[in-house]
Amino acid sequence: MMEILFDETFTPRDQAKVDIEDRGYQFGDGIYEVIRVYGGKMFCLEPHLQRLQRSTSEIRLQLPYSLERLKQLLQELVQNNHLTDGNVYLQVSRGTAPRNHKFPENTRPMVVAYTMEAPRPVKMLDEGIHTITDPDIRWLRCDIKSLNLLGAVMSKQKAADRGCEEAILHRDGRVTEGSSTNVFLVKDGTLITHPADHLILHGITRQVVLELAAELNWPVEERAASIEELFRADEVFITSTTTEVTPVISIDGRTVSDGKPGPMTRRLQKAFAERIGVGSLQK
Repeated sequence: MMEILFDETFTPRDQAKVDIEDRGYQFGDGIYEVIRVYGGKMFCLEPHLQRLQRSTSEIRLQLPYSLERLKQLLQELVQNNHLTDGNVYLQVSRGTAPRNHKFPENTRPMVVAYTMEAPRPVKMLDEGIHTITDPDIRWLRCDIKSLNLLGAVMSKQKAADRGCEEAILHRDGRVTEGSSTNVFLVKDGTLITHPADHLILHGITRQVVLELAAELNWPVEERAASIEELFRADEVFITSTTTEVTPVISIDGRTVSDGKPGPMTRRLQKAFAERIGVGSLQK
């Protein structure tokens, strides 16, 4: 039976209960992380925990125990559930208190984490995905990995309704990111992606890709590309913990270049596979 981390103890999933006045449940008042596991080891655990700490600080939420203790508990969780390949979902809410918009006093934040088996998305990585564009209606602190995801959920569903896998969001005519991913363009050998400000999530995989691009001596521009640039790009790809480096082959029904994953995307996929210690898709 699967165990979950519930506060600071491990318990069978079907025995864990959250109060109806938990602020994560009522307000989306909390933060979360998704950490990828390859070969039984959490990938980029330290950057995930650093981002978690930043998010909690930004919303004035104090973790109930140290990051080092949390790290130990997450490692035990992966081991206890014998997870080889998959994800760890980690959530911290402000805790349980009588419903009131202002922060409660003397309330212990609630930490919950569980594991999910999930293979690498090989088909998407190999063939690419179809996307739509959609106005970015989310709040203006997308750098905080908040539980409140309704804007992203609505955009993702719009994409699904049109038979696509992702929505590329734009604000004031400029590309921000995907509904659950970061977005990169390639034009004339240069990578272009939105800067890590308050309008996007500072993606862990995004940062890995920037490191790989530096190792490859590729030029990078961190700026907000226009919608017109998006449609004229030589290549487009998305990044996230669960999608890795996934090619985009169409946007709003328009083919990206020749409709096949491009050479720079393929090179990054190969470099990323080497970084995580798995085989490349290319033969």
